[in-house]
Amino acid sequence: MSDVKSVERPAPPQGSRDSAFFWEGVGREVLLGQQCTGCKRFRHPPRPLCPHCRSFEWKAVELSGRGTVHSWVKPIHPPLPMFPEGYLVALIDLEEGIRLLSNLCEIEPDDVENGMSVEVFFAPTRDGGRIHQFRPTQEARRG
Repeated sequence: MSDVKSVERPAPPQGSRDSAFFWEGVGREVLLGQQCTGCKRFRHPPRPLCPHCRSFEWKAVELSGRGTVHSWVKPIHPPLPMFPEGYLVALIDLEEGIRLLSNLCEIEPDDVENGMSVEVFFAPTRDGGRIHQFRPTQEARRG
């Protein structure tokens, strides 16, 4: 594959009180999910109340970082100065049943497929932090 695009040095993420645990984990290169301690379901984006059982109790659980591409887009206009030309935005369905918005890297847009197996990796941000990104698994690359 020639001229593989990846997002390098993206802008640092802007977290909230509810998502602080998620970004703290990303900073340690660990993908964390919010799991309700009442019904055991995962939820994303993080929020105080479980939409299924209405419990306020939850715990942060390390996620596998493996999933599949649900959908993707190559933004064209307007160009965003914090990202290089040709970056891909993707919705990733994780094995644990939650969906994350992220970037898809190390692949050309024409090679992306729905259901493609991907894995998380962590890229540096401009401020020296980390951000989660996804790339095809070795199995998907062999195709």
